[in-house]
Amino acid sequence: MITFYNHLHSQHHGKLEMYRGQLVPCFEVPARVDHVLVELKKRKLGAIVPPESFDDSALLGIHSQRYLDFLAGAWDEWVALDPANARRDALPSVWPVRTLRSDVLPANFAARLGLFSMDAGTPLTEGTWDAARAGADCALSAAQAVGSGQRAAFALTRPPGHHAGADFFGGYCFLNNAALAAQALREQGLARVAILDIDYHHGNGTQSIFYERADVFFTSIHGDPLTEYPFYLGYADELGAGAGLGFNRNWPLPRGTAFEVWRAALQQALQGITEFGAQALVVSLGLDTFDGDPVAGFHLQSDDYLSVGADIAAAGLPTVFVFEGGYAVAEVGINAANVLQGFMAAAL
Repeated sequence: MITFYNHLHSQHHGKLEMYRGQLVPCFEVPARVDHVLVELKKRKLGAIVPPESFDDSALLGIHSQRYLDFLAGAWDEWVALDPANARRDALPSVWPVRTLRSDVLPANFAARLGLFSMDAGTPLTEGTWDAARAGADCALSAAQAVGSGQRAAFALTRPPGHHAGADFFGGYCFLNNAALAAQALREQGLARVAILDIDYHHGNGTQSIFYERADVFFTSIHGDPLTEYPFYLGYADELGAGAGLGFNRNWPLPRGTAFEVWRAALQQALQGITEFGAQALVVSLGLDTFDGDPVAGFHLQSDDYLSVGADIAAAGLPTVFVFEGGYAVAEVGINAANVLQGFMAAAL
């Protein structure tokens, strides 16, 4: 399996995030990708290469122009407000919630930061745009490889992407890599593409992007939003809307779910993908389902991820894997490599 590695990922390195009412060191750190990279090399799971460069127009199939313009210039604006800001990250503090307008683009930077965000746990740093932009190239390169005949490809990148919507960031995510990969596959001529999100946290951004479309089927297995982030999306009754009705399926599970129950949900999700008639699959590969993850609550063990990979391979589809969450840093490399190894062994 070819891996497209984002060598700029470490330029995004947040200092603090707001978590449960206090500022704490960020859970989403560069070491996450470093551990995966080490494990891939150790097991010799395939070539590891830099991504191709894609024009910014490739992003416009998923993200709005004004959002991309904001992200590209946000750090410079932040520092221009006060040179001391160069030593601290930008975190939003105000949001346009119900009854407030979001159509007008405010002149005030703090107001625009809030307009384009969904939480105070996602610091914007000096290198955020460069890291996220290179990550998008990884996802687009992986989709191009699979669309050109590769059985599978892996976009190894951070920051992650599945919480990012068409015009907002949050949940550590800025550009939606899985959505970009799915759209790229569509533009390569595949009529039906499926996205399987197995991160502990629901991929609200991905769902919202494709919610009214019939050409991309989204299905997610995640912690019940009644108690788990992102809270406001991911319920079982969200089935799509308009042309997309019937092409969205969520499998929320309670905190404490063990692998046997989780795997049964995976089989149901894969059955839905088969019934949809998908010609290719994008997997939002979150590893925060691991028993030791500090911000999640499922009980998968490292060996279980070998079976996860094998089950996904059994769908028989050309597959793009996109790295998402997983915050048990010491184990995330083993768990990611186990999924890919299990997939490759079953796909032979």
